[in-house]
Formats: sequence, C-alpha cells, structure tokens
Amino acid sequence: MQTHPVVYWTEGDETRSARWRSERGAPPPKRVVIADDRMTADDAYGLACQGTALLWRGDFQNARQMLIALASRADRQSRRPKKSAAFPARISGASPVPALPVEAFNLHRQARSQRARTLGMLVLELDENYGLGLRRAPDVHQACAEVYGPGAGRSVLSLRELLGLIGAHEWRVKGMEIPAIGGRIHPHYGVFTPIRREYVDLVAKAPLPASWSSSSVAFDIGTGTGVLAAVLARRGVRRVVATDRDPRALACARENLERLGLANQVEVVEADLFPEGRAALVVCNPPWVPARPSSPLEHGIFDPESRMLRAFLAALPAHLEPAGEGWLILSDLAEHLGLRPRSELVAMFDTAGLKVVDRIDARPTHPKASDEADALHAARAAEVTSLWRLAAR
Repeated sequence: MQTHPVVYWTEGDETRSARWRSERGAPPPKRVVIADDRMTADDAYGLACQGTALLWRGDFQNARQMLIALASRADRQSRRPKKSAAFPARISGASPVPALPVEAFNLHRQARSQRARTLGMLVLELDENYGLGLRRAPDVHQACAEVYGPGAGRSVLSLRELLGLIGAHEWRVKGMEIPAIGGRIHPHYGVFTPIRREYVDLVAKAPLPASWSSSSVAFDIGTGTGVLAAVLARRGVRRVVATDRDPRALACARENLERLGLANQVEVVEADLFPEGRAALVVCNPPWVPARPSSPLEHGIFDPESRMLRAFLAALPAHLEPAGEGWLILSDLAEHLGLRPRSELVAMFDTAGLKVVDRIDARPTHPKASDEADALHAARAAEVTSLWRLAAR
C-alpha cells in the first residue's frame, strides 16, 4: 500500500506517476502538463493560476528564469488595488480607508499563500537517486538526502522547494558566525535559523539569577539549532538541558554542540517543552506570532492561539528552583499587528503565578525593519524584542 501522496500525468501517450514531495504539505496537483523552454511566461502563469502544474522538461537554468518570471507576475498582480472590506474603493473622490493592522496582516498572509501556490506549480522530476535529467542541472543529491533520507523511487517536487533545499544545504555547510558563542551555527532544513541576532544577544548579556551557583542547572526549551544552549554554556553554565520535539531540531542541536565542543556541558533531550526536574534558569524563545504556520520553517515564527507560549508559562513555576528565573524572549510584533495585546500577555503571567523581575529590550536589526516597501513595515518598524525575567510568586 502507498503511504505517500502520488502525482499522475500523461506523457507520450503514457500515463506516469511518481511520489509527490512537499515539505509545506501542499497536495499533489490534479492537473499536470509538460513544459519546456518553448513555453511563454504568460502561458505558464495562466496555467499555474488555474492550478495546473508544469512538469519541466527543458533546461534547468531556464526553469529558474521561468520561476523568476512567474514571481514577477504574481507580485505585480498582488500590487493591484482590490475592492474589499479592508480596502474599499474610492467613493466620490474620498481616499480609501486604510486597513487595520490585523486586516493588513491577514491580507498579506493570504497574498503570500496564493503566491506560494502559484509558484509551486512549476515542478521537476527526480530519479531514484535524486538526479535531475535536465540540461545544466546541478547535483542535488546531498541536499535532497539531508531532508528526505535515502532515495526511494522517482519523485516530483516544486522547483521552489528544491531551491529551498539547495539553499538550506549551503547554509548547513558554511554555517553562520555567532559572536556570542565564538563560533558558527550550522542550521538544518526546517529548523529556525538564528538570523535575528537580538534574541541571542539578550541571552548573552542578561544577568544570571542572584541565586546562581556553579552547581546550578539551566533548561533551554525549544532549542532549535541549539544556539541559546551554546550561549549559556559559553557563559559558564556547567550543565544545560536543551529540549525539542522536532527530530530535525534535535539532530541539528546535537551536531552544532558537538562542533562547538560543548556536548559535555549540554544534554539534548526529546521532550514536549520541559524535561524532568527543576532548574535555576529556564530559557525559552517561543514563536512570537499567534497564527497558523503554513510550512515547517514557519513553526519557528507562528504559534496558533499562543499554545506553546501559554503551555510554557503555565508549567514554568513547577520547573523552577527556589529563587530561580524563567527567561522568556519574545517579540512584540503581535501587539503591533493587533493579534495579541500586551494586557493578554501580562494576564498569562498572572494566571501562571509569575511575577516580572525585570525586562530587557532590544530593537530589531533585521532588514525588514527598515524596508518601507514591506506590507507590514509599520509594525516591523515599531517592533521590540524583550527578555522577560520571570519568577514564581
């Protein structure tokens, strides 16, 4: 019995099929046509918008150019004025009413989702060893094997996803320098990459709890790449327990800590939030936007109904040693988007029996904070990332 989705198409009067791969969970396309270098970008865009997949049989580099052309048309379409409740048409010369932040956010995500669906219609076939039978095609075997495991028959995936795999492989190989740990972090595909350095710097500079001693233990909840566990270890914390429930994150963290020579200080364990026992310091950098993720990478950003945040805060007091602290590192972008008011966050603290010892703030340094063309620029420009020092009441 097949345990994976399958895509079907007709080619040369023959019905063919292959395994469908989509890390973002997109269903296999129901309609597939063969496309090559002779197809125009306008024809390709029209078919893609209708949900028809284009199985590319031409030159690989031309496929990349076609994807760029499709993206240009999708972006041009999204910039056209639309009549909606959020952006009503001009009436009697009056200016359109601007959307509320939450409306702008929802429209932005809808547009990005539609864009992803359209661009995902340009697809490629891989052989059983992840080979591409296209002219000027790169060797993608290692990039695919790192994500999918050993090859198992022919498969079809979107060019956009394949380029994501290639980019992730390159990041994994070269890594990124993190000054706070005096070394490099090598992120794996599907694990949130620490490109936003403000949250790392906050953990590197915040004062350790007053009760801290050489025998104290720290927990890093939702460790991801292991970067915050590494920061704590570099600060002299002799024992850190880092948790995650994602197999990719666990493998990534273990590999990074081994590279950094910190495997003896940091124990990486599979757990849904907390490990057993208590700690003098518990650190957590949860997803900061209460919305539904649409891809594996977005799990590091979006937390539906603030479930992880609420669960972390509710269980924190039971895992703190006397006079211990919980460090919650959280962006306030959700507040500026109208998705979660500050009062709701404070109420979560109160409900959990927590008090605020201190709060340390940092302004964002990522490029989107200064990109005025970004649809969410106003919220991003006002964003502040805070390290909340929490203690049990």
